[in-house]
Amino acid sequence: MVLYKLEDFDPKYQDAVGRDEIKGLDVYTDKDDEKVGSVKNILVDEAGRFRYLVVDTGFWIFGKQVLLPVGRTRVFTNSKRVYALGFTKEQAEQLPEFSSDLKIDNDYEERVRGVYRTAPVERSAALEESAPLDTPTAYTAPTANAIPAPAPAANYDRATYTYEQEPQLYEMSHEDQQTLKLYEERLVATKNRRNTGEVTISKYVETETAQVSVPIEKEQVVIERVTPTNAGTPVTSAQDAFREGTVARMQIYEETPDIRKETVVSEEVRIRKEVEQDTVEAQDTVRREKLDINTQNSSDADRRI
Repeated sequence: MVLYKLEDFDPKYQDAVGRDEIKGLDVYTDKDDEKVGSVKNILVDEAGRFRYLVVDTGFWIFGKQVLLPVGRTRVFTNSKRVYALGFTKEQAEQLPEFSSDLKIDNDYEERVRGVYRTAPVERSAALEESAPLDTPTAYTAPTANAIPAPAPAANYDRATYTYEQEPQLYEMSHEDQQTLKLYEERLVATKNRRNTGEVTISKYVETETAQVSVPIEKEQVVIERVTPTNAGTPVTSAQDAFREGTVARMQIYEETPDIRKETVVSEEVRIRKEVEQDTVEAQDTVRREKLDINTQNSSDADRRI
């Protein structure tokens, strides 16, 4: 039987839908909640089935890496913990050390299995009797309705040995390992900015006829004939008497309008934008998943939570 590291068997295993990452989770004992170490890697068989967790014991056993059969684990991804069932420091010390360049053969696996066969553990019978999936405390093996693990046979034929012969070591109990993810829908409000129009502001020239009034003055010559006060009085001598060609001259002026155009600022237009805020209410139908627990025990009522 050939074993592969998970990333060598399937380099894209993390892309699998719904796959929870086990590598890196902390490992604890199920009896006293003592930290053993962390999951360094996962070994799978030719069909891709999980067979061992590679546990780095850190300071627990001075950095020793050992193999933990998946049947002796309970994985709680919500609390990011792996519980090693019945695992003790004595077992860790007896287990052969694992390294990444180690070639695992039947002899090596038999040494690993031999340590765990000497300390069988009980497996729980139902999911309802297991610890909560997100418990921060140690996993406690249930005692009610517990199913004793089958006693291993004294000898195994290595030529015909299969992992199915020892389910207590390699069977991942779906009842204990199963995790139900409950989903719900929610309304998410986002805003999209879109162009609703454009305002163009320009100038144009408008022509009209304007009128202006300007008062002007014109000079005129007024000739009046009047009788002087000394009319009839003899004139002894007059230089201009009876002289032809005597002329009186007077300049006559008048005003004419001077109309011209000049440009002045009549108005100033300021352009700006203002933001108007409004609240838009929206509603839709959302769904939520809940648990429907149907028990087989007649004394227990079915529950929906």
